[in-house]
Amino acid sequence: MTQKVRHKGYFAQVRIYLGKFIRMFAYQNDWKVLPIGAAIAALVTVVVGANMFVTQEGTFNGAFALTCVCIWNGFFNSIQVVCRERSIVKREHRAGLSISAYLTAHMIYQLLLCIAQTAVTMLICFIAGIKFPAQGIITPFGMLDIALTFLLTTYAADMFALMISCIVRNTTAAMTAMPFLLIFQLIFSGALFDLKGFTKSITALSISRWGMESVCAIGRYNDQPMVTLWNTMYQIRDIDYMGTQPVLEAMRQIQREGKMNDFLAWSGQHNQNMAYASDPKQLLIKWGALVLLLAAAVIVATIALKFIDRDKR
Repeated sequence: MTQKVRHKGYFAQVRIYLGKFIRMFAYQNDWKVLPIGAAIAALVTVVVGANMFVTQEGTFNGAFALTCVCIWNGFFNSIQVVCRERSIVKREHRAGLSISAYLTAHMIYQLLLCIAQTAVTMLICFIAGIKFPAQGIITPFGMLDIALTFLLTTYAADMFALMISCIVRNTTAAMTAMPFLLIFQLIFSGALFDLKGFTKSITALSISRWGMESVCAIGRYNDQPMVTLWNTMYQIRDIDYMGTQPVLEAMRQIQREGKMNDFLAWSGQHNQNMAYASDPKQLLIKWGALVLLLAAAVIVATIALKFIDRDKR
């Protein structure tokens, strides 16, 4: 009489694999992602920290740079985690492994890792002297809103990389895909290029766009002064026009009247971006977009890994 083999249930498998990933973190040097992420965040904050949440330019540059840090962290967390043990997953799947339980364990573990990385990034920002907005948009505290944005951005990037790791066959292919993933995030963030038409619509699929817009909104970008116009005027102040120096005279007049801060605020008012509006509903939409992107990545990852038994290589 053939005895029916009983496999571990869904929750038991989740617990087993979560324990495995935690042991790998401790004993196989997976913990190194934390100091590496801290070093990258430190380099960024040294450059952009002084003016972030102070001027529009500082907030824009800081939001873009720190969003890139979050995406970098997320990608490197999971780009190799599945493909490096693909043969093991294939063998265990045939022995009764639930793909959903396996990926759920990955999701929980990666979420814990992203929380730790967010905490480290926030600590580095605090040490660097970044002045976070006191008032939040969704929560009572601006620092908490920023932390939640960093977490969602990092986790969305993490799940996207996990999806790639489930699709490709080996770590070489995964690391080959990595530069293209990063370049996509840079190009379609909406920060470096003026995208229009179809290319602008692609930004809806970009994690960097939603992360950066969220940080700028929480940082009250539209309420801050802009210094670019004044700096440009300073560079051309000596230009002579019909025997006069109109730019230099205008600058001196502004300074004599003590109106420089008013001029910078006026410049900011004419450089507002509605995508950075500090509106709770708009911020929730941006956070929702990040959640939808990570959910879509998990669905594709699950479908891809369900067919692992058909992998002949």
